[in-house]
Amino acid sequence: MHRTTMAAGAAGGVLGAGLAVLAAGRYAAGAALRTTRDGTGPVPAGFGGPALTVHAVTGEQSPGDITLTRSLASRLPGVYGLAGRRCHAVVGPVLPEASVAAGPGAVVRRLERTGPGGPPAARMRMRLTPAVHAGHPRGVPGAPGAECADVEVPGELGPLPTWFVPGERDTWVVAVHGLGTTREQPLNLLPFWRGLRLPVLLPAYRGDHGAPRPRDGFGHLGGSAWRDVDAVVRYAVRRGARRVVLHGWSTGAAMALHAAAAPAGGDGTSPEPVALGRVAGLVLDSPVLDPRATVRALAAARRVPRPLLPLVVRAAEGRARLRPDPSGAPPGPPEPRAPVLLVHGPGDVVAPWQASREFAERYPDLVALHPVEQAPHAAMWNADPEGYEERLRRFLTPLL
Repeated sequence: MHRTTMAAGAAGGVLGAGLAVLAAGRYAAGAALRTTRDGTGPVPAGFGGPALTVHAVTGEQSPGDITLTRSLASRLPGVYGLAGRRCHAVVGPVLPEASVAAGPGAVVRRLERTGPGGPPAARMRMRLTPAVHAGHPRGVPGAPGAECADVEVPGELGPLPTWFVPGERDTWVVAVHGLGTTREQPLNLLPFWRGLRLPVLLPAYRGDHGAPRPRDGFGHLGGSAWRDVDAVVRYAVRRGARRVVLHGWSTGAAMALHAAAAPAGGDGTSPEPVALGRVAGLVLDSPVLDPRATVRALAAARRVPRPLLPLVVRAAEGRARLRPDPSGAPPGPPEPRAPVLLVHGPGDVVAPWQASREFAERYPDLVALHPVEQAPHAAMWNADPEGYEERLRRFLTPLL
């Protein structure tokens, strides 16, 4: 009897421990996928790095110089937003000589301009962000005459707040932001699109501030929100767009790819077979093509213990509705049905570069892969704005 009781107790302990581990995996998966209403999303601001301390700001007027804590993030080449509490600025390249003079623990960058909240000040804590503009499109420098209307696009779960910047062409751009950002991030390219006289729609989608909340409260890595992209395409066509270019970042890129591949307005229930045949091209920036790898990266960013990561991935497959095929392989991206410009960097730790390479190799007639070095996730433009825009111009010109 004593042995039976001990065996039962041991079995109960093992079962209890197993259930606890399973619950922990589900909790961690939920933390990785949970949406937020303020745009911070599942990816920590500053690409997962720590906040930076502002040590000094020189120059009363922009451009000036700003001295920041030395880190991998603060030394990134290119142009980035610098976001703090009630403060936003734009920083340009690292200034090598000034950085040496500032000492081993500091980096000096060009302070290009300041945004809402006034200039940064010493001792502020701020983070680098790919979004170099904060606020409404009407305030974007370098986009002369950029009128903007706030419209609501009817979506599957409710109205989608959308910025509409009119243009003269009948090819429209639908710009879809991704993980941890808001529709402010695509504003990086608003001066470029304005130069090509393209109408632009910048939607908020399910889970964003002001947009409908997902029914379960979780993001699905684009696995359901692509229907909102489809709704925006239909809106554009009803208002005169003959062709649409989908430009997406991160999960927004995955959403664009799914929307362009889906028949009959998304799920086959729409009376308007719009997306299929209307999408003239896709620009995929740091696309999430391997959801399992991205879930692992998001969980690791949230400091989930390494032994739990396999459980987190399995739990996330259920929460995010990522259905593997019968062989157990992760769900793959759909086949593109329009020309694709895929811009990605080998240094991306959120969406694996290898998945983009394999995708481009699988569809060489449709997909052009443009690698960008020293660029974090969804920051390909930031690392090389001129090169990015020139590549984009060559891709878009035949589609206009």
